[in-house]
Amino acid sequence: MHFIKDTLIVYGRIVTILPLLLFFTLYMGKRSIGELPVFDFLIIITLGAVVGADIADPAIEHIHTATAIVGLALLQKLISTITLRSRRIGKALTFEPTIVIMDGVLMVKNLRKIQYSLDNILQMLREKDVFDISVVKLGIIEANGKISVYKKPNKSQVIREDVGIDTTTETMPYPVIIEGKIDHNTLSELGTNESWLMEQLQMKGIKKVDDIFFASLTSDLKLHLSPVNKDAPKYINH
Repeated sequence: MHFIKDTLIVYGRIVTILPLLLFFTLYMGKRSIGELPVFDFLIIITLGAVVGADIADPAIEHIHTATAIVGLALLQKLISTITLRSRRIGKALTFEPTIVIMDGVLMVKNLRKIQYSLDNILQMLREKDVFDISVVKLGIIEANGKISVYKKPNKSQVIREDVGIDTTTETMPYPVIIEGKIDHNTLSELGTNESWLMEQLQMKGIKKVDDIFFASLTSDLKLHLSPVNKDAPKYINH
């Protein structure tokens, strides 16, 4: 009988607490669901923990859970209102947008600051249908962790198609240096080798492979570099 009673209590809590949770989630607004700034993310995690504990443990007073949900929702709404009125407070409670690509070159210092790996950035670019870093004028990691990309005007696929240029003739860039390490297999598949690559680096004023954070090479041997040091020669990709 005790098991049946506890089970009924759990089911009763599910029926009563979820509508309350839904109501206050809608009350907090789309901002909490769509963008998930840091503070809103913490609120949602806390709500999940409170509701989960209430449903799983009949010993917890049900009214305390309901009170906690109401309090968290009101706190989130208050903070949202304050951040809308004060940009300084808003900046303190969330991440700032961070530039990670500028003029086709990865900003290594900024990547390390926000703890994003090269693989993270390359994947996010592919999800934006960008397979060549060199076409990116500006890449920004937004406060919600997603990347915004502004392409160089002369690299827009729509513009190329409009003027009748066949985009299928473009060559795909392949990674040949990743964080100072040469990918010999890719070089071989592209019909070249490390000696040729080192010659190209020296011509661009780069003495060591370790100075290159990322490099890509097309099938027609067009090399694009992102140095570790932002003060590398300005002609590096010219």
